[in-house]
Amino acid sequence: MPNLPTFTAGLLLTCLSLLIPMGNVRAAASVVVPEEAPASSVLSASARMAYTAAFEQHVALTYARAGLTAAGVPLDVYRKALVGFYNLQQQGTISANCHTVTIVDFSRSSTRERLWVVDLAQGRLLHHTLVAHGKNTGEEYAQTFSNREGSEMSSLGFYVTGQTYQGKHGLSLKLHGVDEGYNTNALGRAVVVHGAEYVSQEFIRQHGRLGRSQGCPALPVAQTPGIIRSIKGGTVLFANGPANSAYHSQLLLLDSALLAFAQSKGLIARAG
Repeated sequence: MPNLPTFTAGLLLTCLSLLIPMGNVRAAASVVVPEEAPASSVLSASARMAYTAAFEQHVALTYARAGLTAAGVPLDVYRKALVGFYNLQQQGTISANCHTVTIVDFSRSSTRERLWVVDLAQGRLLHHTLVAHGKNTGEEYAQTFSNREGSEMSSLGFYVTGQTYQGKHGLSLKLHGVDEGYNTNALGRAVVVHGAEYVSQEFIRQHGRLGRSQGCPALPVAQTPGIIRSIKGGTVLFANGPANSAYHSQLLLLDSALLAFAQSKGLIARAG
């Protein structure tokens, strides 16, 4: 099994989970780690193998349970989102009570619904809709990204949602870019979630592509209030880019994510 690709391992473990109780994985993985153990702690080979197996099983199970195949979420993008999610939890950037992740896949055409909001705790897809990219990021496809003020481009990476406010587009949601080198100027650039009339099927029919923002992940007007209510106040948003976007975030490192995941699933017994 360790020689198989991790996705294959995860899918096989999903099938095996019908025969092998999760408690057996928990028993094999359980170790005692001090409360203050940093994210950089080195995992033993056996712990890494056990945690990775459990994590890949979790990815496959939650992906299937939420119906993300039918909704068109790429499995590798979903996995990236969960790795970052658990890294942010390990850092204390999001709370252990956060169970919502929003995925934006800018590798897709803007004519397709490429935003998904997933409730990880309940295994439910809450929202699936269109989302705009910045006017200098590309036409139909998002191609160029920037963290620079005035670029009018979208920024890739992980965000944590903030407070809501009433702006020129109505109800809007602040975004805190937490991915060093990729989106940390988001708040200063006023990159926020808001509704826009140019995010609609009618606009696509007229122009052959979706309308574009000044870098904000703009949403269809009618759906915006419901989506903002679902994701406000400290949840995770992950903006994925095309393969040539050269996105290599520290938040995609697996070991530290495995620590938070194992702790959340009770695989690690706390000392004291």
